[in-house]
Amino acid sequence: MRELHTEIEIHATAERVWELLTDLPGYPQWNPFIRRASGRIEVGTRLEVYLQPPGGRGMAFRPTILKVEPSRELRWLGNLIIPGLFDGEHIFLIEKVGEERVRFIQREVFTGLLVPLLWRGLENGTRRGFEAMNHALKAGAEEKGIEL
Repeated sequence: MRELHTEIEIHATAERVWELLTDLPGYPQWNPFIRRASGRIEVGTRLEVYLQPPGGRGMAFRPTILKVEPSRELRWLGNLIIPGLFDGEHIFLIEKVGEERVRFIQREVFTGLLVPLLWRGLENGTRRGFEAMNHALKAGAEEKGIEL
């Protein structure tokens, strides 16, 4: 098992961050890491996601949503080809740290036979993707007057 973890403080309400995070059709306009996403944000449903780390190759996958707690947490589990080969549980957390301030945490727990072989690329490229997404989410959530 390996894990990536990034976080950023955002000067916006948890509801505003959640609204932007769960507006999947809007991802192409602001998200530099998850370039496209579609589906319903409901436990048990599968999303269609296309991600591309900065400078890396893109990848499409169909994760299953594991947890939805509005304005607090979204989790999904994706895998490469078959479960157990290369699985990633992606976790988005929104923690209130003030009246209009949150800490946005993005984590992914990787398990499976191929993780040791692919870890170096994940640690570098995927971490950069998480960080780019965090900064873009911050910019969008803190921008006043934008309607989603």
